[in-house]
Amino acid sequence: MVFNFLRGQFIDVIEWLDDRRDVLVWRFERYGNNIMMGAKLTVREGQAAVFIHEGQMADIFEPGLYELQTNNMPLMTALQHWSHGFNSPFKSEIYYVNTRRFPGLKWGTQNPIMLRDPEFGPIRLRAFGSYAIRVADPGKFMKEIVGTDGDFTQDKITGQIRNIIVQKVSRVLAGSGIAALDMAANTKELSDVVRAGIDPTLDEYGLDLVELYIENISLPPEVEKVLDQRTSMGIVGDLNKYTQFSAAQAMQNASEGGGDNAMGAGLGMGMGMGMAQAVAQGMAGMNQPAQQPPQQAAPAAAPPPPPPPPQETVWHIAENGQTKGPFPAAQLQQMIAQGSFTRDTLVWSQGQDGWKQAGEVADLQRLFASMPPPPPPAG
Repeated sequence: MVFNFLRGQFIDVIEWLDDRRDVLVWRFERYGNNIMMGAKLTVREGQAAVFIHEGQMADIFEPGLYELQTNNMPLMTALQHWSHGFNSPFKSEIYYVNTRRFPGLKWGTQNPIMLRDPEFGPIRLRAFGSYAIRVADPGKFMKEIVGTDGDFTQDKITGQIRNIIVQKVSRVLAGSGIAALDMAANTKELSDVVRAGIDPTLDEYGLDLVELYIENISLPPEVEKVLDQRTSMGIVGDLNKYTQFSAAQAMQNASEGGGDNAMGAGLGMGMGMGMAQAVAQGMAGMNQPAQQPPQQAAPAAAPPPPPPPPQETVWHIAENGQTKGPFPAAQLQQMIAQGSFTRDTLVWSQGQDGWKQAGEVADLQRLFASMPPPPPPAG
């Protein structure tokens, strides 16, 4: 029983079975026990075991099954001044380093990148993507990053790596000379340049940047909106045909809505057609061939575009303490024929001094001219 008690004070099996996917380094807890010379050390694929003795880096074990002896712990033997065949327990900290790949880590620019675009001039861009890392040198990683942290997760290093990536991406995009509209076709080449620039820095940490992807490079929302408008103009194509189509739609909507919609559609259609004609003529002028040599007669100048149609006067009607309208003259003509609008109806239009009876307004008297006066009283 005494032998079993003494044996229980020593660790003879050392392994790490933690299946957490975000742990880079885990310290083997001894719980006050010593490590027995001849103990079994298991290092699985994707792991490395690092021995720290009295604060100094000692031996590093790659994947395999080991029986701890002086012949396979040369650094520990030198630090302890062990003679050959030493078989007593010893104290040492053991750290397991996860050397597998950690994929799907995200990076992105918090602030826009300022650069000179060869097509748009000064512009701001945002970029984001993903990357993957792994521990390439466990000893260096322990010295430079981990220290004595016994449960080191990826969250403790990804922020620093993300800053390094963003800094390098900003420099690469700003100095690439590639137009913003062409960067989507060059993301692989840009990613390779960024990765090559970051590798030396991560090597100092014992890390390897396995892969890096630039997944998207975007313009500011206001610039994208203008770009969409420019694209829409290219899709429209023949502006005259598009104007005819828009006018037909406006007339159909007006016929379905009637009243105020008809007047608004008429005014909008007239102004839209006038503007469309002016734009079409301007674009046609831009597409004209270069001027002929002086000996040839210059082509005749295009006639100026017609002025927009005059704005029609509309009228408001007061009935029973309420205001209705506005109504164009054509609709008032219909209302006269229906008997809902008379010479005694109070009306008002823009610029008129107060309400007046329709029969007193010069512009409306012509509407009543074609209508017979009220019949004389009966009898």
